[in-house]
Amino acid sequence: MKRRCRILLFAALCPFVAFAHKIAPKEENLIRMMSYNVHNFVGMDEQRDYQRIADLILEVSPDVVAIQEADSVTLRSEGKYTLRELADRCLMFPVYAPAIDFQGGKYGVGVLAKEKPLKVKRLPLPGSEELRVLLVVEFERYVLACTHLSLTAADRLASVDIIREEAKLAAKPFFLAGDLNDTPGSATMAALKEDFDLLSDRRANTFPADNPTTCIDYVYAYNGNGPVGSVLKNQVVNEPVASDHLPVFVDVRLPTDAALILQTKPLLQNPTQNGITISWLTAVPVHSWVEYGTDKQLSRPLKGEQLVDGQVVCNSTRQKIRLTNLLPGATYYYRVCSREMLLYQAYRKEFGHTACSEIYSFTMPSAETKDFTAIVFNDLHKNKQTLEKLSGLIKDLKYDFVLFNGDCIDDPSSEAEAVDFLSCMADRVRAESIPFFYLRGNHEIRNAYSIRLREWIDYTGGKTYGAFSWGDTRFVMLDCGEDKPDTTAVYYNLNDFNGLRHEQIDFLRREIRSNTFKKASKRVLVHHVPIYGSDDAYNPCLELWGDILSKAPFDFCLNAHTHKHAYHPKGSMGNSYPVFIGGGPQIHSATLTIITKKGRDLHLKMLNSQGEVLYQL
Repeated sequence: MKRRCRILLFAALCPFVAFAHKIAPKEENLIRMMSYNVHNFVGMDEQRDYQRIADLILEVSPDVVAIQEADSVTLRSEGKYTLRELADRCLMFPVYAPAIDFQGGKYGVGVLAKEKPLKVKRLPLPGSEELRVLLVVEFERYVLACTHLSLTAADRLASVDIIREEAKLAAKPFFLAGDLNDTPGSATMAALKEDFDLLSDRRANTFPADNPTTCIDYVYAYNGNGPVGSVLKNQVVNEPVASDHLPVFVDVRLPTDAALILQTKPLLQNPTQNGITISWLTAVPVHSWVEYGTDKQLSRPLKGEQLVDGQVVCNSTRQKIRLTNLLPGATYYYRVCSREMLLYQAYRKEFGHTACSEIYSFTMPSAETKDFTAIVFNDLHKNKQTLEKLSGLIKDLKYDFVLFNGDCIDDPSSEAEAVDFLSCMADRVRAESIPFFYLRGNHEIRNAYSIRLREWIDYTGGKTYGAFSWGDTRFVMLDCGEDKPDTTAVYYNLNDFNGLRHEQIDFLRREIRSNTFKKASKRVLVHHVPIYGSDDAYNPCLELWGDILSKAPFDFCLNAHTHKHAYHPKGSMGNSYPVFIGGGPQIHSATLTIITKKGRDLHLKMLNSQGEVLYQL
């Protein structure tokens, strides 16, 4: 009983320990800048403690910290390089700038950074009571200047002129952080305001730490070269003991260069119902749209955006926009555009640069289309060498669409992993101009990112099964689910593919009775796991769908999954249509299938990785 009480007490205290300072959460794609006068690591309790300063910095998790009042190998600091003591505890790079000689060592300011500095510059600043220093540290995307200004008003004003001239030299966003020893309404602040924007909160007092009555610690941005970014958050951290000052931090989102915004080419998917879906990835959150039209120059383009419940979907790195009301058989030209969103708040939005892709084109299918060529891949299992080899077979072939028949993006654990191979596939099949359909296999069902694949894959009709027409040919796609029962231990009772298979019984019956299916001149069935010719002992689809499919006049069926290519003629295994099974992920077992429609004739060729014909119909 006593043991249980101790556990509950610990659990109750944990939230207090973890959030004692109530640090604002840190978002992605920003720079958190912190300024802290550490009083040479001596707190209000007169104890020197490097660790509690380090713990606070680790809790705030800044990218860079401007440090004031730090000794280097002085007598009072017992010969320690105090900035290094702090840097080692925070796992950050230290840069030091001494202002004066003191007790056998130095005394001055410093900068700690997660990123290794590119350049460092130290400039003397005036100080009647003691000399001061400006430490200028350049990083890849910005420059941070740290200082601790004089106690004399004239020195502070003179320092502003020196800081301003240094800021003008910067070819990157320039920030100033430190203990400026002056209040918000002072002449020093008025002088800074001419060329600098205050990023920290002037209303939040920072000194003295145990009962702050004035604000003298700040973070500024130089605006002489134009806007430098957006402030998402600023905060003074309530730490009343570790130093005689309170630390301050700001979260700044810098504009991304337009050339770096678009991460992938656009991908065309699901050209059905007089619409087409265009997807792409950006490096930063954006507002995106598609400009499109039937003239090559897009002189008066239409604009397509993604709308949900009356709102434009934006502030994300995943872009998926569906164009609708397109003309069958028409060729369209388009480009994707993404404008960086630096700030997205209830009543305030701020934007960065806009990036636009080159102009691409696509042609919509038409009911009048009799002839087409389609390419089918299966079981790539993220094998880029196999993808490269197979796609080389079609580099000179003109084709109209691509079908991925499962287990291509297998076991996706993260968005980065999934998008990496999806982008490779799209690039190899020219998906910016040639649309594709994606039918998942049993391996797309597995791992942490599996459910979120639909953020990228635009399934026909919003289901992982469905049907579409290309001209007068009807394609029916089924989702067989996993290759083992839902009760299998490794699924942890998180699957119900039995329900999904039963759901497709009604779909199949409706589809086969539909006028579209009946009037089609040719019909192709596609599903990943074979019903006929599979080595799996578990075959629920045959029991559920077999009778329905046996009455459906399919010209042939395309399967995969077994990693062994095969052909089963009509009637050879109880099948009422020819069955072709694609090969596996290794180059020696891989296959590529080409479907060609010419007039009333529908042909199929399955090739190995050397381009040799294995089967044809």
